[in-house]
Amino acid sequence: MPTPFDFNPFDEDTRRNPYALYARGRAEFPVFVHAGLPISVVSAFRYDDIQAVLKDPTQWSNVFPPPPGIELRPDLPPNMLNLDPPEHTRLRGLVNQAFTPRIVRQLEPRMERIAHELLDSALAARRVDLVQALSYPLPVIVIAEMIGVPIDDREQFKHWSDALVEDLGVGILTPPTVEVMHKQIRIVDEMRVYFTRLVDERRTAPREDLLSGLIAAESEGSRLTFDEMLQMLILLLVAGNETTTTLIGNAAITLMEHPDQLAHLRADLDLMPTAIDEVLRFSSPIQLTVRRAKTATTIRGHHVDEGTNVVLWLGSANRDEQVFEHPDTFDVARVNNYHLAFGFGPHFCLGSNLARVEARVAMRVLLQRTRGLRRSDDAPLPLHPSFIFRSVTSLPVELVPA
Repeated sequence: MPTPFDFNPFDEDTRRNPYALYARGRAEFPVFVHAGLPISVVSAFRYDDIQAVLKDPTQWSNVFPPPPGIELRPDLPPNMLNLDPPEHTRLRGLVNQAFTPRIVRQLEPRMERIAHELLDSALAARRVDLVQALSYPLPVIVIAEMIGVPIDDREQFKHWSDALVEDLGVGILTPPTVEVMHKQIRIVDEMRVYFTRLVDERRTAPREDLLSGLIAAESEGSRLTFDEMLQMLILLLVAGNETTTTLIGNAAITLMEHPDQLAHLRADLDLMPTAIDEVLRFSSPIQLTVRRAKTATTIRGHHVDEGTNVVLWLGSANRDEQVFEHPDTFDVARVNNYHLAFGFGPHFCLGSNLARVEARVAMRVLLQRTRGLRRSDDAPLPLHPSFIFRSVTSLPVELVPA
């Protein structure tokens, strides 16, 4: 008798090592219907199916209805992550130029200086939490400087960011509670007060930063409303640090778990670009994304009702044996690495260039400044509160200076 496919994404063991279940899903249940839930949900595990959904916003929407008991506020418009074209296209176009490869390359020397300053302190201590010492502060400082907000407020940013993402994904399998939604709205309101003050300051004294650019777009009236601008600033501040922090942490963990690949990379730091993309594939910071069926349709011959949430398991797609040779092997020199860690289609991650360069810089400086990198204990690492992330909140390590 076949073993039931018991796929519970909230289960701690599954979160720590989901890959055997992903493989079984791809082989036996490529489109898996979640039974017994209050809303209609299916999971997709195959690369081709996931890519096809992501590139078709005419059929698959990023707009989700509010849960029962929550009324939409006109001063809280959806951010661009929760919009479909053409509104998504309009908002993305206002900030896209700030994240081009050319602009990001210009930021790299500053990233290097920040990373070295952080390593100075870390190496003086020798035993550190690498999240607090490197993987969290570097992205926060960079995105704060890009936007034009005071770096001295970064602990407040971290508090807001953690609070906003800890419940991320609660509405995927079941509607979020009113309490959770009210907590999220309260945090957003705090951030809106903060950014409103900064906007008022920048109106009288504009600078060469993203905040001033958004104010200019808002002043033109037809391009960006004031409330859209505040939502954009909140999104950029949170998204600009959360996933990159996870990527840097996952790079360190994965390299420590594969000492042969760590040695290979130390011997040839020119492999850092392929190494970071391999981390993105092998240990994707974001394990899933979701779309809603606009109309009834099919995926791989399976019927999907209108309004169904389709969970797209990026972490599974990135181990698909029909796309990647030896998918469960971590190879810092892997080429033709067409992973979906940043998504695909119109919602392809706006900050992918920034995240890649920040991770390359962080890991390059870390390996240049050390000759040893190892876990300082073997206790299970604390997981991120949200099952969307493959992430830990603390990474105790011992650093041996070069």
